[in-house]
Amino acid sequence: MEAKKGMWVEIENTVLTPEERAPHLPEDTKRVPLKMWVRGFLIDEQARIGDEVMIKTLTDRLVKGTLVEVNPRHIHDFGNCVEELLISGYNVKKELSEVVKGAGDNE
Repeated sequence: MEAKKGMWVEIENTVLTPEERAPHLPEDTKRVPLKMWVRGFLIDEQARIGDEVMIKTLTDRLVKGTLVEVNPRHIHDFGNCVEELLISGYNVKKELSEVVKGAGDNE
């Protein structure tokens, strides 16, 4: 997809290569680069995915990186259901309801 100047885009940058990472990190962490993803408005006239571009963030920072997405979505997820929490929450709600009901009986 082609992006034009002013479009909302996401870029990727490598902050540290595996060789530059701290020695005290776990092995699986040390083996991969530390990357960052930044969103902002494209400064370049046009670009394609994979091009090196400059963006301006919502805080007016200018950041250079590789274009990875045009009009990126906000995707939030709380992960898979934790059955224990689901059951605990239900039980606590039920117990609180009984406590509140019992307090009303004493008045």
